[in-house]
Amino acid sequence: MLLVSLPQRQHEGTSPVCLYQDREEGDVDQGALLTGGVFRFAQKTYSLPLRGVWQSNSWPEDVRRWFYGFDWLKDLRTFGTNGARLLARSMVASWADRPPADPVARESSVMGRRLANWLGHYEFCLSTATEGTQQLVLDAAVKEARRLSAMLPLPPMGWEGLAVLRGLLAVYMAVPYYDGFFKRFEQQLPLELKRLLGDEGIVAERSPEAQYRCVQELTAIQGMFTTLQWMPPDCVPVMLGRACAVLRAFCHGDGGLALFNGSQERGAKAVQALLEQAERYKVVASSLSRGGFARLTAGRALLLVDAAAPPPQGMDGMAHAGTLSFEFSHDRQRLFVNCGAAEGGPWRRALRSSAAHTILVVDGESSSDFGNDGHVTRRPSQVRCEQKRQGRVQELHLSHNGYYPSYGVLWSRSLFLEPSGEELRGSETVEGERDVSFMLRFHIHPDVRVEREDDDILLHAPSELWRFRQTGGVIMLEDDLYMGRGVPEQTAQIVVQSCPGRPLPPAEEEATEAGGRAAKASRRQQKVDWVLEHVPL
Repeated sequence: MLLVSLPQRQHEGTSPVCLYQDREEGDVDQGALLTGGVFRFAQKTYSLPLRGVWQSNSWPEDVRRWFYGFDWLKDLRTFGTNGARLLARSMVASWADRPPADPVARESSVMGRRLANWLGHYEFCLSTATEGTQQLVLDAAVKEARRLSAMLPLPPMGWEGLAVLRGLLAVYMAVPYYDGFFKRFEQQLPLELKRLLGDEGIVAERSPEAQYRCVQELTAIQGMFTTLQWMPPDCVPVMLGRACAVLRAFCHGDGGLALFNGSQERGAKAVQALLEQAERYKVVASSLSRGGFARLTAGRALLLVDAAAPPPQGMDGMAHAGTLSFEFSHDRQRLFVNCGAAEGGPWRRALRSSAAHTILVVDGESSSDFGNDGHVTRRPSQVRCEQKRQGRVQELHLSHNGYYPSYGVLWSRSLFLEPSGEELRGSETVEGERDVSFMLRFHIHPDVRVEREDDDILLHAPSELWRFRQTGGVIMLEDDLYMGRGVPEQTAQIVVQSCPGRPLPPAEEEATEAGGRAAKASRRQQKVDWVLEHVPL
């Protein structure tokens, strides 16, 4: 975000005293659609409000929540035509004149994004508008900021809590004689940062995408203080530096984001541009354990594992049922991945399920459930992660009880990364009072071509060849869809179907005692071992 200051002058009520320009790259294709009267959201096309009458829309709630935040203004700015400018102006002005009577429009997160976007794109779409239009928009911004200020302190809402505060700061910059907006911002910012990022700078939402958004919001806030020629609160540069180090740790060798809990790749260009703007240091967080992730590196390999339950209520809006899922890359090539995320609709629900992750799935069910409001209604109550070394081999030993209430089984996953980074081994164990049907799913990045060779699977990556094999299950190769780059892409997945297990010898304390007490039910174990190894060319 490039921040600029208008010449300081006595405020006359028709234009901002001080503003900033949002320079985040938008989507040119979306901008073109908007100028044609439609837009795309979650792979569906919707029409714009008829003649700027906002009450005329019949969009689903998740569409309204996105569109009412005016994030699409950057798409019109990036498209860059005069028609795009005039459309942006008319949409902002029509909202300011007659906003919709919709509770979604008054949600604090939606209001905060809307105010930040209006003022962040003021130079693009409003600076040449008539004085009457500018006065209308500024009056509406002040009215909304008053309502937003009255909502503080905020309930837990993840990274969007920072967007709310940034919207309040943006209105203060435009009309600084409303200094109550700044006082509320100054009071709430340290509290929000503490709740959201803790002491380590790892976002409570446990999501690389949310981490990216936090860095984005803090970078903008820091720049806004620069525009005001004020020193930002100490918590801003401190937490920004820590958050940047964590964001780097969430990136694969190709520079894009790992796909956990509502994340897409975003791509190296966008991530690097944000990090360069945020701070000059290039520190990578040495550990992500405080955020519930395990990160192992060896040679040119990177292994990232979701090693905790979904985040708590309020921070779980982006959560997936991906506990113990992992991603594995070598150099700049992703090999095993999760399937990504979508903005809303059926795609979002499908991609949040356990089956859309590199994970074990019992009887087609997810290890966590979600309610109609998108929040987690059931999650594993016990998740274990132990990291250690055996010689030079790095080991992860993990387990969760997410399937115990319904199926009476516990799943344990052990991962072993060789020091060369060219061999990753896994051992999957399901134990309970009876055998269950489960599938191990290994989703493969679409840039990797896959073929079956007898009971092995060959992964043909650009300039590399890898071999996958397993024992203890039945291996299959199935079609798959990947949403890590924002659009559905055909790819493949390796699926290992469970086989009947074996009885475990009863523990000594469970044996029948002399007094005649009945022995506890016998336990069974199903186990699959697998290995992914690099094949020299």
